[in-house]
Amino acid sequence: MKKLIQFIIFIIVFFVLGNFQSFAEEKIKIGLVIPLSGEHKEIGNSILKSTRLAINKIDDPRLEIIPKDTRSNAETTLRVSKELYEQGVKIIIGPVFNKNLVYLNELSEVTFLSLSNTNINNPKNVISGGINAISQINAIKKFQKFAKLERSILLVPNLDFKNEIEDAILKTKIKLKDKFIYDSDPTILTSQIEKLTRYKQRKQNLKDELKRLKNSNDLNKEKKIFNLEKRDTLGGVNFDSVIIADFDESLKSVATSLLYTDVSSKRVNYITLNQWFDKSMLKEKNLQPIYFPSINKKNYDDFVLEYFNIYNEYPNQISFLSFDLVGLVYFLIYKNDFIINNKVFYKKNKFKGKIGIFEINKNEISHILNFYMAEGDNFKKIF
Repeated sequence: MKKLIQFIIFIIVFFVLGNFQSFAEEKIKIGLVIPLSGEHKEIGNSILKSTRLAINKIDDPRLEIIPKDTRSNAETTLRVSKELYEQGVKIIIGPVFNKNLVYLNELSEVTFLSLSNTNINNPKNVISGGINAISQINAIKKFQKFAKLERSILLVPNLDFKNEIEDAILKTKIKLKDKFIYDSDPTILTSQIEKLTRYKQRKQNLKDELKRLKNSNDLNKEKKIFNLEKRDTLGGVNFDSVIIADFDESLKSVATSLLYTDVSSKRVNYITLNQWFDKSMLKEKNLQPIYFPSINKKNYDDFVLEYFNIYNEYPNQISFLSFDLVGLVYFLIYKNDFIINNKVFYKKNKFKGKIGIFEINKNEISHILNFYMAEGDNFKKIF
């Protein structure tokens, strides 16, 4: 009887140790579908280098990134993703561009972490990992409260991503006085901004007041006339802040039109979307201050420096995101007892990455962003 018990214990220990060893040696495979050739190969190669940096930081020999070249093509993206699935991969980081998502619903057993920031009309198995409109509008909503802004207007260009902005407005329930869709054509834009700001009326108000003073017996009329003649308009606007959902030169064009209509950033708050610390904003002194949500700047600067010291080149912005996504995937798999299934991105979790804090819930990712202002020669952190 004693020998039988010893034999049973031996068998149990043998299987437990065997399973443990098998688990310890089992690879954690993560796919990476990015453009490694063609027009966008520089973006893809930067992402690949960034993910290798992340793997070195995690330092788990079981973790394996398997890259595949999409050539920025939707059909190729599907084909190489199928190859990864056949290798046992169930989580894939990528693709980079939203246009390459179209066929990925054919791989329903695979979860894709897209590097795009587009949230709407994605296949069900695609989770947007980018800095999406909802995250940015939520940060702006927080700034409204911080700065005690109560009459914000939103300006949105008549482009495809306006649908993303409108979806974010509904989901965040941000308080807006009004919303305007504007044309990207500068000649049309100027007239639209004039109408929005009641520029012609305010211009006429000034003329009328000058005429009244000149014909009046006011004791201080000369001084008043002198002061008024230095102005361009007379009368207020019915908003205290303007949120411009635009980027680069188009953003500057809208801000310049506001300035032309005598609505400067000293008079109302200029707020925009994530600009990735575009240094050209620091040159536009007449448009400052400009406020915007963004990633953690210090962490971004540290990442850029480390990347440069290793690879002797600068990373692109998307590669910073891919660095964090590797850590996010590893963290969630760890929280799920290293079991890769459909619960990994469904359960509510938070992950502190370099970008900031990721919030994961029901197969959606959002970001808790910081807030900055461009003023003088610096980007200054608000919160």
